[in-house]
Parts: sequence; C-alpha cells; structure tokens
Amino acid sequence: MAYIDGFVIAVPTANKEKFIEHARKFDSIFIELGAIRVIEGWGDDVPDGKVTDFRRSVQATTEETVAFSWVEWPDKATRDMAMKKMMEDPRMDPSAAAMPFDGKRMIFGGFEQVVEVKA
Repeated sequence: MAYIDGFVIAVPTANKEKFIEHARKFDSIFIELGAIRVIEGWGDDVPDGKVTDFRRSVQATTEETVAFSWVEWPDKATRDMAMKKMMEDPRMDPSAAAMPFDGKRMIFGGFEQVVEVKA
C-alpha cells in the first residue's frame, strides 16, 4: 500500500495565489522524485472545536486560512529516498524561495496506509 506524507499549515488568506504558485513549483519536485500524486487543499469548512482543531494546531489567526496537503508515495522506501534527495536539492533551499506562510507552524508526518476504500 501507499505511504502518505501529510501537512497542515496556516497561510495568510491574502497569500492564496502565492501559496498555489509555491505549491505548483515544489509539488512538481515530489512528482519528479517518485510521488504518485500531491493534493493541496484550501480550508473551506474548518470549524472551531471545543478541545482542539485544525486552526489551533497551527496557531492560525483570523487573517489566515488552514491548508491541508498530502503527498502519496508508492511506498515508504520511495518516500525515504526522495526525502534524502530533497534535502540535498538546491531547489528546496528555503532561502532560495520564500514560503508564503510561516513554516515554523507547519505540522507534518508520514503515515503508513492501512485501509483503502474505493468507489
């Protein structure tokens, strides 16, 4: 089964187009290095929770929108090899291309797929 990297970030709402441009540029690198697909989601119905929620997880302000993204890899070995290559790739250097969001508040993780249901 596939391996998934998931990301949640707070993006200044005014930077939506910059976020999309940034994603198109960097997501193509994931594909180049073996990802099956990359999905970028822009918060549309992200409710406040009573205990915790997406907004609090990334300390989003009222001027920010939560973005939820994931990268699907064919397997963990491909992902691990790609991550190693990305750390060495000058295109991934944060000083070369400013992120349109605060990367310090990003939450992310790698997930082993355990269930898949298709239509």
